[in-house]
Formats: sequence, C-alpha cells, structure tokens
Amino acid sequence: MAKQILHLVFGGELTALDKIEFKDLAQIHFLGLYPNFAKAREAWKAAAQSTVDNAHMRYFVVHLHRLLQPGIVLDSKPVKRPRALAGKQKPVKAKGKAGNARNRK
Repeated sequence: MAKQILHLVFGGELTALDKIEFKDLAQIHFLGLYPNFAKAREAWKAAAQSTVDNAHMRYFVVHLHRLLQPGIVLDSKPVKRPRALAGKQKPVKAKGKAGNARNRK
C-alpha cells in the first residue's frame, strides 16, 4: 500500500477578494480527501477552472498530513501561495543599466 499523505480540498464564495472569509459557511463545497498532493491538485484545478467566471469563488488545498504529524516532513517542495494571499509584496526592481532611469539618455 502506498504511503498516504492526506490533503483536503474545499472551497466556497468569499466575502471580499482581499481576505479569506466565506460568504456562507453552509455553502462550503467539500471536494474530498486525497491520498497525495498530485491528486488533490487535480481536484482543486478542476473545481477552480469550473468557477473561473466568479472572482469571489476560491478553492483551497489543506495539507492535513502537516496538521496530523507536524514534526514530520513528508513532502520536500515548498508550497507557493497565490500572490493575492501572500501578503504585501515588495515591488520588483529592474537590475542593470537598462532598468535605472538615471542611466538612460
């Protein structure tokens, strides 16, 4: 039997685009529990793409294995958060002479 690295996928309509607060908790859509991140990502992607017309609709993948066994690292890849949820981003500065307005003639 393959090692289970449990992930939960769920989603719902948010009250605002800049925070994670659901409009109606009774309307949360639970897609399911998956044995690994690859399967959970497939489910997340399908659900997210099916609701692309509603900007307030969001789906999430919860790494349950991290909550159940916090001291054990089962996956080595860091999870990238969507830019909207990653907090304040530092502005990207151009490098080199071309990016510096003072060096332009």
